[in-house]
Amino acid sequence: MKSRNIKNKLVRHLAGALCILFLPFGASCGKKEETKKPAEYGTYGSDFALRLAQEFPYRNAFSSGEKGAGSLIENELTKIGYKVEKQDFAAPGGKSSSNYIVRIEGEGFMQRDSFGEYSKVKKTIVIAAHYDSPISYEIRNSFPDYDGIQDNACGVGALMTIAKQMYGKKFGYDVIIVALGASSSGYLGAKAFLKSLGDAKDHCDCVYCIESIYAGDKLYAHAGLSSLQDGKKYSFRRKLYEAYDVSYENSVYSNTGVDLNYNMSLLSFDVDGDGKIDMYREVTKVPSDYLIFDSASIPVVFFESSDYNFTKLEDMKETKNLELQSQGGQIRGTVLDSSEILQKSLDKDRLKVRINVTSFIVIKAVEKGSQNCVVVSDYEAGQRLEPTVSPKKSTSTSTTSGSSETTTEITTEDTTQTEPVEG
Repeated sequence: MKSRNIKNKLVRHLAGALCILFLPFGASCGKKEETKKPAEYGTYGSDFALRLAQEFPYRNAFSSGEKGAGSLIENELTKIGYKVEKQDFAAPGGKSSSNYIVRIEGEGFMQRDSFGEYSKVKKTIVIAAHYDSPISYEIRNSFPDYDGIQDNACGVGALMTIAKQMYGKKFGYDVIIVALGASSSGYLGAKAFLKSLGDAKDHCDCVYCIESIYAGDKLYAHAGLSSLQDGKKYSFRRKLYEAYDVSYENSVYSNTGVDLNYNMSLLSFDVDGDGKIDMYREVTKVPSDYLIFDSASIPVVFFESSDYNFTKLEDMKETKNLELQSQGGQIRGTVLDSSEILQKSLDKDRLKVRINVTSFIVIKAVEKGSQNCVVVSDYEAGQRLEPTVSPKKSTSTSTTSGSSETTTEITTEDTTQTEPVEG
């Protein structure tokens, strides 16, 4: 055994020597090329978020501040190179607001059926964030430092980062990026946009909704309440699990210091009001525009920051930061939603890193494509899906869109998904 070890060492040393002798100067031997770290998008998103917040701090629905913020977003998207669609919508009392939309046409997918046959399909992904804020100019004296950086300039910063990074690229999906107006007035922007989707609603794989990702203690992603329905847990949480796969596969935490968390609360109660007791996990009671799409049975992934490590629902708050407890740990809709205040109380790079990490996860999730599908160009190049392997554990079987679907819990034996991160 000793002589074998000595022989192996000599072989390795000889290989190293040959490498140095015969490779060109500066070339590496036996080492993988260094890859770019994830989410290295610089300060573009955080700079835009701060500009939006500070130039238009009081941008409540239908206000001149909201219109100014919308124009800022429209101009920036145009500057990137997009053709921007301004979608105006009316509200009672003669009021109006606008959504700002850009579309990236995808090449489509070849979808495999249960017999292994392929057919061409179109599928859509929507990425959304609202740009208005709940505090009006009329009550500014009670909110002197307010600028809505948490709700929701930071989410718009991520939306703009995604738009910038996606520009000029091709995806399997048709991608729609939308800045929503009038969220603080019954999510009217989301309602108007959903109505305008028409037939595209029927082949929308997911709506990614981004809000308030900055000031909360931890970054979370949630599925919609529709995923609590019997037989829909996995089909309506597939895109949520995919987001966590992206984070895990790209070592996002080790590279950025930001983890993507599940709500892993131990609470059980009737979360969605259907009279049944639910596990309060992987969903949230925090309302946002995602509710409109969720109620239309479109899978959603909702990004936000908060802290769910409490034993009572009413005790949950955005932050436990001792410097930010004057409003009971809440930031949204309070005097603490101020870039000046938050930048003094939080680590200086948090806004930049949270925006970049969220943007990276969404972009990479879109690049992953759709289940049982191959991007058309990959299909034409000869790529096909591997034969389906049944998971080792299954809990129920349900029928969705006319096809059989196996619903599985994430376990250590189901290696297609990552373990939930304790929240």
